[in-house]
Amino acid sequence: MNQKPVGPDYGPGPNSQELMKLRDENVARGISYVMPVFVKEAKGAIITDVDGREYIDFVSGIGVSNFGNNYPAVVEAIKNQADQYLHTCFMVTMYEPYVKLAEKLNKITPGEFQKKTAFFNSGAEAVENAVKLSRRYTKKTAMISLECAFHGRTLMTMTLTSKVKPYKYGFGPFATDVYKIPSAYCYRCRFGMTYPACDLHCARYLEQFFAVECAADNVAAVIAEPVQGEGGFIVPPKDYFKVLHEICRKNDVLLILDEIQSGFYRTGGAFASEHYGIAPDLITMAKSLAGGVPISALTGRAEVMDAAGPGEIGGTYGGNPIGCAAGLAVMEAIEKDDIAGQAKKTAELTATRLDEMAEKYSLIGEHRGLGAMRAIELVKDKASKEPAADAAKAIVKRCHERGLIIITAGIFGNVIRFLMPVNITEEQLNRGLDILEDAIAEEQGGK
Repeated sequence: MNQKPVGPDYGPGPNSQELMKLRDENVARGISYVMPVFVKEAKGAIITDVDGREYIDFVSGIGVSNFGNNYPAVVEAIKNQADQYLHTCFMVTMYEPYVKLAEKLNKITPGEFQKKTAFFNSGAEAVENAVKLSRRYTKKTAMISLECAFHGRTLMTMTLTSKVKPYKYGFGPFATDVYKIPSAYCYRCRFGMTYPACDLHCARYLEQFFAVECAADNVAAVIAEPVQGEGGFIVPPKDYFKVLHEICRKNDVLLILDEIQSGFYRTGGAFASEHYGIAPDLITMAKSLAGGVPISALTGRAEVMDAAGPGEIGGTYGGNPIGCAAGLAVMEAIEKDDIAGQAKKTAELTATRLDEMAEKYSLIGEHRGLGAMRAIELVKDKASKEPAADAAKAIVKRCHERGLIIITAGIFGNVIRFLMPVNITEEQLNRGLDILEDAIAEEQGGK
């Protein structure tokens, strides 16, 4: 076991405590928090709170800062754009950054067909508009999502989402004509099968679904995350999406891939879709698209994107100039700063360490992931696979107390996920993983 890091007490200091009182008096209770501390500064993989305590960031704003907090090129682009104009509304007076960023995304997203792009404010809005355009283009209404999915908190995206608490419970009724099929959660297969002997039954189930639940003639699209995020970083087998895509094409159903969390080198390639060798009809993006500035994008086949007439999609703030300028800076940084190489190195180092931990500690039922999007699923017993949600909470708490920011995931709350910046230094990465391993060892030892 690694030696425990020596450092200050990482509980909330006096300044954070004071701000916490103000928060409790003024901020809606439904807005959650992971740690009772407030940020003063964030650079790269280090966050400093208002009491001067430094934390290693393994969350990246839940996958928003893939290239680290306050990436210099992004900050510079924001400042330059702010000196010119902050907002004019692209639907009133247009501006170059919107068009240039759309051009970039049309080129780098998977697919050799002609594509077009539209910008919005959040990932949920991108998904909402993917649903709208799918229905308009196909002239069909039903939508299919996967169990364990997370697509947002708006009415439609909440309906597409699978995790009931805290996202759906008590917020019904939900949107109509939305269905779910089992996801490729191999560790907890809904059909009790084992890959590859299963012959990807979970993907082929879509054909049965069309026969017994909702006819393909009524289905506009299937939407899925290539790596399920909030559901527990579930990575389907490599051929899963090929099979799903073939069934969709055979039945004139669109395939939408939600790359909001998995995009922009989080999984190794620019997009996780590349890992599966497919080009979806539509792809949703947000989070790391602009390095921390709120903006989302929907890119897809030109004929689908053009299904709506002028004014039928959009929004006042959609494609805000600051967000577009930041997005262009991200695109340039990807090309100039070898983000792909850095992401690969981080992924390899992280995977190696987590593999070692999975072998060493019986609490870890499975280590899985793609690229630098990785997770460990904790169980009380490896044979029964009973979820160990309390252990996950305890480990996360220990990490917070020692200066490592991590969070949980999974439909049972027993998964610890890792979203460190892909360009984190090797020293910072190993220091964070040391803290994690100590916390796991102590929990397993009952200390």
